[in-house]
Amino acid sequence: MGKGGMSIDDNGEDKEQNMAAWLLGINNLKIQPFELPILGPHDVRVRMKAVGICGSDVHYLKTLRCAHFIVKEPMVIGHECAGIIEEVGSEVNNLVPGDRVALEPGISCWRCGHCKQGRYNLCDEMKFFATPPVHGSLANQIVHPADLCFKLPDNVSLEEGAMCEPLSVGIHACRRANIGPETNVLIMGAGPIGLVTLLAARAFGAPKTVIVDVDDYRLSVAKSLGADDIVKVSTNIQDVAEEVELIQKVMGASINVTFDCAGFDKTMSTALGATQPGGKVCLVGMGHSEMTVPLTPAAAREVDVIGVFRYMNTWPLCLEFLRSGKIDVKPLITHRFGFSQKEVEEAFETSARGGTAIKVMFNL
Repeated sequence: MGKGGMSIDDNGEDKEQNMAAWLLGINNLKIQPFELPILGPHDVRVRMKAVGICGSDVHYLKTLRCAHFIVKEPMVIGHECAGIIEEVGSEVNNLVPGDRVALEPGISCWRCGHCKQGRYNLCDEMKFFATPPVHGSLANQIVHPADLCFKLPDNVSLEEGAMCEPLSVGIHACRRANIGPETNVLIMGAGPIGLVTLLAARAFGAPKTVIVDVDDYRLSVAKSLGADDIVKVSTNIQDVAEEVELIQKVMGASINVTFDCAGFDKTMSTALGATQPGGKVCLVGMGHSEMTVPLTPAAAREVDVIGVFRYMNTWPLCLEFLRSGKIDVKPLITHRFGFSQKEVEEAFETSARGGTAIKVMFNL
């Protein structure tokens, strides 16, 4: 290795050493060297420029697990990302060095039944950034399949490109629930995913959107992003019946679809109770791995419960919404940090604290 973190290439010249943020243990993140795989014929090497922190990243940092995924060995963190193409594989003809791209982080097998049916997000062999044991993208550079790198329109920034990942969750949820101009939408939870679901529902034409949360600040952000109404609720599950009544009154019309973007007993119970007979409840958030909810009364009212897992085929639509101005994700980016050891630690602390932090973004 040369001086100043440089390594020597085959021609004896200095080249930059690739560094990444490694999760080494609970509350233990370190910037360390990250050796890239060999560039395949259909791959591109991307210099990361914008990487967002997701709630799952924070879960891994605090507990070394998220849902049933467990970190058992050191792992590079991060999956919400955009960057600039540095090198392309021999068979890549749709991208060139210098192109700005947003990266879809999941590589599916394309052979299984789910993939062949187009539902590749359900692939059992999915290799997804920063989902153990797969390394993530909070690094100087990464190698990724070219067909999962989407060129940014000229008027879309790299930060907005990185926001395509969380926005994709909202887009996929709206597709799953068939949101349109005749669908009044209730959203439980005004965190980052609740807010992108709000933006997506409005872009899909929902005539009325109401968002529910326990936090005044997040509700004010939701209102500023275009929610027609907001409802503050308690954390006490005993209040569900009373709050269902209040939410229905505030909506002032039938609640056709509810998105639970938190995933707790109380939010799901409220969603099932508030949604009209024959309506849909979309479970997006995964706060609890198991829930106790009043499913039988909801079934008797033919309320459909729809699962949502990540997304599929969403990046082109995300980029079109951003290009056209139908969706503006910029207000969601509340905090920015560089890529030093100190700033990486501060950024994750900021995201974990919550408060006024919605989306924390690294600028590399």
